[in-house]
Amino acid sequence: MSQHSAPNNKPDSNGFFGAYGGQFVPESVKARLEELAAAMEAALADPDFLRELDDLFLHYTGRPSPVFHCANLSRKLGGAQIWLKREDLNHLGAHKINNTLGQCLLAKRMGKTRVIAETGAGQHGVATAATAALMGLKCTICMGEVDMERQRLNVIRMRMLGAEVVAATSGQRTLKEAVDEALGLWVADDEMFYVLGSAVGPHPYPYMVRQFQAIVGSEARAQMLEACGRLPDATLACVGGGSNAIGIFSGFLNDANVRLIGVEPGGHGNEYGQHAASLCLGEPGVLHGFNSYMLKDEKGEAGAVYSISAGLDYPSVGPEHSMLKDAGRAEYVSITDKEALEAFFALSRHEGIIPALESSHALAHAMKMAPAMPADAILLVNLSGRGDKDVAQVAEMMEKGEI
Repeated sequence: MSQHSAPNNKPDSNGFFGAYGGQFVPESVKARLEELAAAMEAALADPDFLRELDDLFLHYTGRPSPVFHCANLSRKLGGAQIWLKREDLNHLGAHKINNTLGQCLLAKRMGKTRVIAETGAGQHGVATAATAALMGLKCTICMGEVDMERQRLNVIRMRMLGAEVVAATSGQRTLKEAVDEALGLWVADDEMFYVLGSAVGPHPYPYMVRQFQAIVGSEARAQMLEACGRLPDATLACVGGGSNAIGIFSGFLNDANVRLIGVEPGGHGNEYGQHAASLCLGEPGVLHGFNSYMLKDEKGEAGAVYSISAGLDYPSVGPEHSMLKDAGRAEYVSITDKEALEAFFALSRHEGIIPALESSHALAHAMKMAPAMPADAILLVNLSGRGDKDVAQVAEMMEKGEI
């Protein structure tokens, strides 16, 4: 992350992006967050820290990730040209490694010897486990019991990398419960560093995660100018918690002619409990220490959510996305499981690239947009991860005749 690659727009002194964000936590936790915020600001201003992170991006992750023109798919659809930002080609197969390298470097700088993380699809858990192994840190990963079944391969990978994997067995046993479990263990241990996987949580996490993921947007902007001679007409990314989306959006926020489109999981439809479209169908509320759009039950608490993608079924979203929605700078839409699966197979069969089910949501919306646009229009999709982790799940659905 070069010193010039990260955006300089910050939350206010209380950790709010407009009306969203903040620190809705007990005073004892607030003290630890303030310690983290101070350490983060010092690290991001330290050329030595940034050089070490840049070196890891280059030699460990394999950055920069390329952009790729989906010529076959674009020709089949007609209309706009679809391009991909290939975060699936990173070490371990997703954008998550950008954030874990930054946070684990920070943990070491703060003298921490243990890290903990939550994970949904397992990609953040794998990235945290790998980074912890690289840096000599003990690692605990919390994962919902349902997600452990859906993503068995990633559970095996985490354990191979030396992490302890703790099952979250309460509630829906998915991502929210994994966050609950991880927060509880972190609060009880002053020597543990929480490597939060998305741009959510109390300040400074949404800002910190955005800064570490901003490399995606800064690279993509320069690469599209070089490849196409201009910027895309729209940049699209899937949104669960929102880290891959805010990472690529950050490169284009000041380009008013570039539409920013976040694509949420529409699941089986708009009925309660059948989707996880917090920005499209939710309302402001507090969850996990921050205020943002969220899905609620009849009591006003975090509602039941569903997505075919284990990495997207979270009942809230990063506060910067909520600010961008209210400001009208970004648009948010939803894509159903069926549409995401159609995009999953389309990219696999026309370009030889198997995308993560999460990323397939963004691709699906680009595929809906393209035919109605001129042939010289450009849509840039953040392919946030590869689909190796999803192959067994999709194969099982095929065997059962569900698709």
